[in-house]
Amino acid sequence: NLQNRLIEFSISIIEVSEKLPKNYVGQHFSKQLIRSGTSPAFQQA
Repeated sequence: NLQNRLIEFSISIIEVSEKLPKNYVGQHFSKQLIRSGTSPAFQQA
């Protein structure tokens, strides 16, 4: 099911973003990664 795969992908993206450095650059990339990585799951809902 596509919806389930997109949700699993979103969870993976969040887990990866949590491993980025907690400095300005890491947080900037983390926020962008979460926005772009979780967007498809919400658009399919």
